[in-house]
Amino acid sequence: MNALLTLSLLAAMTLQDKVDLKVGDAAPTFEAPDDAGKAWKSADHVGKKILVVYFYPASFTGGCTKQACAFRDDMKSFTEKDVEVVGVSGDSVANQEAFKKHHNLNFTLLADEKGQVGKAFGVPTTVESKVAKVKVDGADKEFTRGATIQRWTFVIDKAGKIAYKNTKVNAAEDSKAVMEAVSKLK
Repeated sequence: MNALLTLSLLAAMTLQDKVDLKVGDAAPTFEAPDDAGKAWKSADHVGKKILVVYFYPASFTGGCTKQACAFRDDMKSFTEKDVEVVGVSGDSVANQEAFKKHHNLNFTLLADEKGQVGKAFGVPTTVESKVAKVKVDGADKEFTRGATIQRWTFVIDKAGKIAYKNTKVNAAEDSKAVMEAVSKLK
């Protein structure tokens, strides 16, 4: 009986790990600490605005910085379309706070150190501790990341459904691609 129970649990875990959200599916509900360390709950945001949830591998890296800064630079257009943008990576809250401040980001970053949000969306995620030294404001700082999440982007409409999914994101062009997808929703 123990072997059967163990096998059932393993099968359930395997199925859970193979989430394959499609356009039209209900978006998963999730919670993670934001860049200020406060609990950010999707249930408090979904349905109020169109929600962009973009996943990126690591703060302070080239592609991730380009992606975040493009969303920052296009934020006025997103706001005009009643869109909220949220970036998610496996970085710690401290990393997210520093990344947001250093690049003057005008949207929320979530710390998904255990990769649970990434996995809920079906994004390939590796849970492993990484430490990187990054020069910020002229000083070397050590940043930790608990998970590495691939670069995928989702748009959740006001009905809580996946309206757009991109698994082959071009970091520098993601904001423009999302804006095009959002424009088709109106």
